[in-house]
Amino acid sequence: MLLDTASLYFRAFFGVPDTITAPDGTPVNAVRGLLDFITRLVGEYQPTHLACCWDDDWRPQWRVDLIPSYKAHRVVAERRDDPDVEEVPDPLEQQVPLIRATLEAFGIAVVGHAEMEADDVIGTLATGAGMPVDIVTGDRDLFQLVDDEEQVRVLYVARGVSRHERITDEVVREKYGVGADQYAALATMRGDSSDGLPGVPGVGDKTAATLLSRFGDLDSIIAAASDPDSDMGPGPRGKLKAAADYLAVAPQVVAVVRDLDLGSPGLALPRSPAEPEMLAAIAAQWGLESPVERLTDTLAGLPEV
Repeated sequence: MLLDTASLYFRAFFGVPDTITAPDGTPVNAVRGLLDFITRLVGEYQPTHLACCWDDDWRPQWRVDLIPSYKAHRVVAERRDDPDVEEVPDPLEQQVPLIRATLEAFGIAVVGHAEMEADDVIGTLATGAGMPVDIVTGDRDLFQLVDDEEQVRVLYVARGVSRHERITDEVVREKYGVGADQYAALATMRGDSSDGLPGVPGVGDKTAATLLSRFGDLDSIIAAASDPDSDMGPGPRGKLKAAADYLAVAPQVVAVVRDLDLGSPGLALPRSPAEPEMLAAIAAQWGLESPVERLTDTLAGLPEV
């Protein structure tokens, strides 16, 4: 099980009341919510291995160099009243080090990579894992990693962890009309305003799916648009040619990296906390005794491998 950790703790922060505080009044709603999410997921799926994948760099410069607008609206601007600015709330930012310390006290692997997003860590760990993989995320970009043959699926939590969807290749095809191996190409053409990706103007999901069903992949679509003898219609041809500069770089930005050198992180899910005294101290200081106890009991109840 590979967790898109930031995706989950953001959901916890906005989904758990901010009245959940430590004894000194510090908000701990994101920490509590994330621990309860992990407890629910581990209890339901009983994974043998688990990694909390980390955004060491949520907006890598190499992606920005290719598409300057990439996640640009999320950068804190000088004008704090700008409605397009997505700033990490201070009460959440303060909880992130505590989240990491708590996970490490449990002995749950936290895995990141310099200049890379959690998506890229997930892509690397999911590729050639040698066992079934569940990716937990609210980000549909990771649908590109779904692979029925390799038993890689996404547990999609956009509607909440308790109401998550199991995304297989069949589900991707039902939703978008393309295979999971074509999803990155569809996403490139469609674009994504939440990531600052403009896409090809005038090309949405349906047009992108139609092009992929006819031509197979993005390279073939671009080649057909440039070939006056191809049977591509004038409408999509003109739109694709007008977006040539974007299409020259966007596939690299959208594609999840799958070949990072992550060393040999120990991903086996512990049956008991790695540092029980530290965990007990964290729980007592921050008023997290109940969620810590729930996760501890759930781990202890896992079957032996």
